[in-house]
Amino acid sequence: MSSSIRYSDRICPAEATFGRIEALLPEFGITRLARLTGLDCIGIPVWNAVSPNSKSLVINQGKGITDIDAKVSAAMEALERAVACAPRVPARVASRSDLLAEGNQALSLPGLIASGQPDLADNEPIRWVLGRNLDGGVSTWVPLEAALLDRTVENCRYWQSSDGLASGNSETEAVLHGLLERIERDAEVLWRITPIASRLRSCVLPQALGDAVLAAMAGKIAAADLELRLFDITSDVGIPCFTAVVAGKDILTAKAPLFHHVTVGHGAHPNAVRAAIRAVTEAAQSRLTYISGARDDVYPETFVRPLPQQTQKLFEALPQERTRVHAGQEGGPDALLSFVLQRLRNAGIGPVVSVPLLGDDLPFAVVKVFVPELENPEGERKRRFGTRALSWALEAA
Repeated sequence: MSSSIRYSDRICPAEATFGRIEALLPEFGITRLARLTGLDCIGIPVWNAVSPNSKSLVINQGKGITDIDAKVSAAMEALERAVACAPRVPARVASRSDLLAEGNQALSLPGLIASGQPDLADNEPIRWVLGRNLDGGVSTWVPLEAALLDRTVENCRYWQSSDGLASGNSETEAVLHGLLERIERDAEVLWRITPIASRLRSCVLPQALGDAVLAAMAGKIAAADLELRLFDITSDVGIPCFTAVVAGKDILTAKAPLFHHVTVGHGAHPNAVRAAIRAVTEAAQSRLTYISGARDDVYPETFVRPLPQQTQKLFEALPQERTRVHAGQEGGPDALLSFVLQRLRNAGIGPVVSVPLLGDDLPFAVVKVFVPELENPEGERKRRFGTRALSWALEAA
């Protein structure tokens, strides 16, 4: 069954995307694609891609509306991680002062400095890679280590994360995906520091968005005897964002629930339905992360970790039959990217810098998107929160 173009940002159908990349998978260390869907009782498609000698994750996962969507999602995630382990773009050794003196822009990215590492001094020579400020196209240098995803690098100056890392059939397609992920992670951080009563009020019925595919997914979860709560976490940026949480029917009465008894998914997109579908499919994918037990960043202690009480309380939410979002924005990657960038400008957020990590000689693109003013997810960073989160917390208080 082919995926509907109405639910995809790709410039070609998922089948065509897979045709473009299939022969290249071994070159990037990807040896196997596997369908995980049947390991769970929900039936929402989930696949994984295996990269045995990866310097990042060996197991990469993908989800989607159909099997081919999920298969391509897994393959593309594995490709982008492989590229981020060894970017195929030139690096330059210089200090930030040198770059600025030449009239360049250069981001030191203090919010991404790793825990225990010193901030970057302006006169300190490091390796830089060249990106582009998407508001005006000005060339902008970014520290190479901020774009890397190579876990073998010792004492990496910058926090290594896949946040903002994305792939696509074209660079614009990849940039759109990476930017939406940054907006999603920012919205999630702000929502999590909002008082629990406000978070509970943001719960909506999936059926309230009026989409048959989303309603069918909610029906599959209910038929599997599971509870779903969908929360509208859209921030002041104004790009629809949702969080989905899934658990067993007994989650509220469980005496000592564990962390893996609830799975969470997030999604952002200019079209609210698409954002909600991303959140729900990611929650289903997270269940299969625990069920399969194969992903190498899920450690044994994860399965005995207690569930935070505030996560359990999310299932007390009473879903509303109306949602405060959002007319759906339509169009291809170029139109959607322009729309998202304008929303960021309206919110006073910038710069937005995209760093290509792959040359132009291959039929897919990989980029790392940096938006320093947006919040970052949890991680081993020197600074947990930025100014947006601190201001948001003060206003909530």
